[in-house]
Amino acid sequence: MKIAVSVKAGAREEKIEKHGGGFAVSTKARAEGGRANEAVIKIIARYFDVAPSRVEIVSGYASCKKRIEII
Repeated sequence: MKIAVSVKAGAREEKIEKHGGGFAVSTKARAEGGRANEAVIKIIARYFDVAPSRVEIVSGYASCKKRIEII
């Protein structure tokens, strides 16, 4: 399954919300050295109850708009 994700790095709390056809993910991690991307993968894995290794960023690695695939 592929989903569209909008990411807010450096937020006060970590959360995930469904917005229309995609998701909005807030993470405390900063967008430095891929830390925010790692945090987003963990948050999405927890939300869908899958292992983080089954979540992959397909596009938008350096953007706040990402395409994520859950295997």
